[in-house]
Amino acid sequence: MPNIAIYPGTFDPITFGHIDIIKKSLKIVDRLIVATTDNADKDCFFTLEERMQILEKSLFMDLRLNKKKIKIVSFDNLTVNLCKQYNASIIIRGLRAVSDFEYEFQLAGMNKKLDKNIETIFLMSDIENEIISSKFIKEIGKLRGSLKKFVTKSVIKAIKNKIEWRIYFYSLLFFYFFLLKQILRRWICY
Repeated sequence: MPNIAIYPGTFDPITFGHIDIIKKSLKIVDRLIVATTDNADKDCFFTLEERMQILEKSLFMDLRLNKKKIKIVSFDNLTVNLCKQYNASIIIRGLRAVSDFEYEFQLAGMNKKLDKNIETIFLMSDIENEIISSKFIKEIGKLRGSLKKFVTKSVIKAIKNKIEWRIYFYSLLFFYFFLLKQILRRWICY
């Protein structure tokens, strides 16, 4: 029976830190399910559909990773239920710093209580990727900083497109608000 693992996360967006964990996971499992979800505690920059596309492009176009070993899915239930759905016996979790460990340790314990047959494996990204977080990536992108050291080309393009779209949207909104204000002013004056 193949050794299947789930690597769950928001991936908003995927970073070289996440990719480091994916590559390390592929050394110890036969198949990896990269699973993205909407987290109620996070205000996502990208929609679930956009994140799925970004994951596909980053992993298979930019990095040319093996599609036979990686499957990208979305989910909206418990991770242990996702494990059952894909016959996975392992949950992969990435650690960046000691501060991540307490939360991840509690999460692993809860998952073990929910299903005693599922093990959690903690992997650390390489030192150069430990500081990378999706939160910082979005902030650097919004401030038009260079993202080359942190994410793939597909992610950079997606962030730029999203920021340009938001600027266009808010400019258009401002224009319509201004236009409405002018119309109302003339209407009230009559």
